Amino acid sequence: MDTMRTSLLLVLWAFILQLADTKVFFKRTTDLGLKDGIRRARGNEGVALKRFKRGWMWNHFFLLEEYTGTDYQYVGKLHSDQDKGDGSLKYILSGDGAGSLFLVDENSGDIHATKRLDREEKSFYMLRAQAVNKKTGIPVEPESEFIIKIHDINDNEPKFTKDIYTASVPEMSNVGTSVVQVTALDDDDPTYGNSARVVYSILQGQPYFSVEPHSGIIRTALPNMNRENREKYQVVIQAKDMAGQMGGLSGTTTVSITLTDVNDNPPRFPHGVYQFITPESTEVGFQVGRIKANDSDIGVNAEVAYSIISGDGAEMFEISTDKETQEGVITVKRPLDYERKKLYTLKVQAENTHLDPRFLSLGPFSDLATVKITVEDVDEPPVFERASYIMEVKEDAIVGTIIGAVTAVDPDASRSIVKYSIDRRTDMDRVFDIHTGNGSLFILKPLDRETAAWHNITVTAKEMNNPLQTSVHVYIRILDINDNAPEFAAFYETFVCENAKTGQRIQTVSAIDKDDPVGGHRFFFNLPENLKTNFTVRDNKDNTAGILTAQNGFNRLESSIYYVPVVITDGEYPMQSSTNTLTVRVCACDREGNMLSCNADTLILPAGLSTGALVAILLCIIILLIIVVFFAALRRQKKKEPLIISKEDVRDNIVSYNDEGGGEEDTQAFDIGTLRNPEAIEDNKLRRDIIPEAFFPSRRTAPNRDNTDVRDFINQRLQENDTDPTAPPYDSLATYAYEGNGSIAESLSSLESATTEGDQDYNYLSEWGPRFKKLADMYGGEDSDRDS
Repeated sequence: MDTMRTSLLLVLWAFILQLADTKVFFKRTTDLGLKDGIRRARGNEGVALKRFKRGWMWNHFFLLEEYTGTDYQYVGKLHSDQDKGDGSLKYILSGDGAGSLFLVDENSGDIHATKRLDREEKSFYMLRAQAVNKKTGIPVEPESEFIIKIHDINDNEPKFTKDIYTASVPEMSNVGTSVVQVTALDDDDPTYGNSARVVYSILQGQPYFSVEPHSGIIRTALPNMNRENREKYQVVIQAKDMAGQMGGLSGTTTVSITLTDVNDNPPRFPHGVYQFITPESTEVGFQVGRIKANDSDIGVNAEVAYSIISGDGAEMFEISTDKETQEGVITVKRPLDYERKKLYTLKVQAENTHLDPRFLSLGPFSDLATVKITVEDVDEPPVFERASYIMEVKEDAIVGTIIGAVTAVDPDASRSIVKYSIDRRTDMDRVFDIHTGNGSLFILKPLDRETAAWHNITVTAKEMNNPLQTSVHVYIRILDINDNAPEFAAFYETFVCENAKTGQRIQTVSAIDKDDPVGGHRFFFNLPENLKTNFTVRDNKDNTAGILTAQNGFNRLESSIYYVPVVITDGEYPMQSSTNTLTVRVCACDREGNMLSCNADTLILPAGLSTGALVAILLCIIILLIIVVFFAALRRQKKKEPLIISKEDVRDNIVSYNDEGGGEEDTQAFDIGTLRNPEAIEDNKLRRDIIPEAFFPSRRTAPNRDNTDVRDFINQRLQENDTDPTAPPYDSLATYAYEGNGSIAESLSSLESATTEGDQDYNYLSEWGPRFKKLADMYGGEDSDRDS
C-alpha cells in the first residue's frame, strides 16, 4: 500500500512540473514612459546620456528528490527580454553543482538535473544565471542568483537512538510509574508533510508495560509486580512516521527492563531449634556453629543482624554476622568447663538492618530461633594456680634449701595425681631441682649472685597416666650478701717527682665492689697498720682517696719504684676488705711538675748526650753484633767436618729431628762403635740435658759374643730400655731406621758407602725435601771440602 501511495505522489509531481514548463519564472521591467528604452539628453557639457534598467526577479525552482526516470529531470527555464530568438545570446549557469549536477542549454536556457538527488544529503542548491552576447561575450543582463530546492518524499524510516535500551524499576511500583523514555529520529523533512512525524506503540510487553505514543515514555501497567516472581522483561517498541497512518515507514527497538529489589520480605529461620556440640577445650573466639535466616530479598535488603536476646549461655557465647554469607556465627566468649556446666541454651534473633517504611505492614521483619550447645568433656592437662612464680633466695643458702613451691591440679573430675619436673633446657647447669610429688623447689649447687642474679626456669606438671602436660615459668632472684671485698677500680701506676714536697697529691684512686648493697656502696681507704712508708692515704669520703707524699724529695738512685699498699674496706656486714698495691715510679720533672725521665741509668750517662742520641748508639751496636754473629755462623758452617772422615773410622752420630735433647752437637747421644764391639764397657753414662732424681742399678744382660748382627743388638737394647725404670720419658737414641738388605732406598748412612770422600755426590739430598736440607747444605756444596 505504501508503494502505491508513493507512485501516485510521483505522478502528481510530474504533472505539476509539466505545467511549470510553460511558465516563465521571471519578469522583465523597462523604463517608465520610454518604449525603446532610449532617452537622449544633454548635460551642461553637451554629452548625450543613456539610462538602462533591467533585472530578473526569480522565484524558487523546486525539484523532487529520488527521481527514478531514465531521462534527465527537467528543472526550469532561463529567459531574458534581450533574447530575440535569433540565437545571438547564450545562457551561462554557475554555482552549486553547475556543470555536473545541473546543465543548462545555452541557446534555450533549459535547466536539467543529471543525477538522482537526495534531500537528506543536500536540501537546496544556490546557482547564478547570466545572459551574454555570443559574439562579444558581453553580458546583456546582470548576473542573478536563484535557488533550486529539493522537495522531500517519505524515503527514510524512523531510527531509534539505541539498538537496545536497558532500564530498571523498583518492584511493587504503582501503575504508571515511569521506567524509561525511548527516542526515534526520522531524516525526512519535518517541515513538509508528515514524513517525519513519529508515533510510538508497544508490540511486546503487555500487560506489564505501556508507552506514550508521542513522547516514547514507557510506564508500568500492572500493580504489585513482584521481583521474587519475575525479575526481567523484554519490551519491543515500534516508531512509525506519517503520524502512524497507513503507508508510513517504521522501526523497532528492544527495551530490557529489570525489577529492582525492595525490602518487602522478612528474614525467616528454616528451623526453630538448632543444636551444636563443642569440646570444653574450645578456645575463646573459636567458632561453635553457624545458623542462617533466609531472606528472599537481595543486596542490602537481605542483610541480617543476629543477636542473643536471652538464655543461660548469653554470657558464655556471642554471635556475629558473616557479611559474605549473611550467616550467624556463634563463637566462644568465655572458657568452657564441662565439670561446671554441660548444656547452654540461647535465644537468637535475626533482623533486617535496612527497613522500608512502605512495607512495614508486611512484617515483622525479624525472626527467633533457639540454639542449644552441648559441652563435651576433654581430658585436660594440669592447671597451675598462678600464671608465673617469683621466688627469692640468698646466695649463701646451703645446698638442699627449699626456696618455694608450685602447685598444679587436675581440672577433670577424676582429680588425678600430678607429678612435677624441671625442663632441663632452662636449667642446663642443674642448679635447682624439684620434688616430684609436692612441687617444692630446692638448691642443688651453691649460688653466686655475681655470676647470675636471676634464674629463669620452667616447671612442668603432668598427670600420672596422661601424657598431657602444662608448664609455668619460675623466676628465681638471688639475693646479695656481702661476700666480695672491694678493689681498685682500675690498674693504677703513677709517678712522683724527685723534687716533690710533703703532702703533695700524686694520684686519686677509686674502688669497685661486685656486691650490690641496698643502700649503695661506701668504701674506706687507709694504709696497713704499723706500716712506715713514704706516702699517705687521705679518704675523700666519696668512695675515692688521694695518695699523698710523706716526705720532701725522692732519689732515683736510691729507689726508683715504690709499692704503696692501700687497704680498702666496705661498709656492709660482714665487713670485707682487701689490700691493693699502687706502683709509684720516681721520675725527674721540670719546675711545673711535668715528667722528663723515669730511668735511673740516665744519671750516669755523659752530659750533653740526649736520649735520642743514646737510642741511636744502641741501635748501631745491636746491628753490628747481629752482622758479626751472622758471618761467624756462616764461617762455622763452611768449616764443619764432613760426615765421614775415612772409610776406617766407623764412628757416627745418629741424630733425629724430633730429638729434643742436645741437638746435633750432642755427641753423647750414642756411639755406634758400641754396636761393633759388644764387649765394650757398660758404663752408665748420663745425658747432660737430663737431671736424674734417683739412681737405680742398671740391668744389663750379658753380651752375646756370637751376636754380630747390628739389628739383633739394637732390638736387645730397646727391650732393656723399655723395662728400665730409670729411662727418660723419651728415647735419647734415635736412628733413621735399620733398612736391612734389599731396600730400594738403600742405606742413608755413610758407613756402607763404597765410594771415597772425594767422588761422593751428595746433590741428590736437595731433592728429598726440607727434612734433608741441612745435609744438602753441608755436603752438597762444591767448596765444603776445600774450606775444611
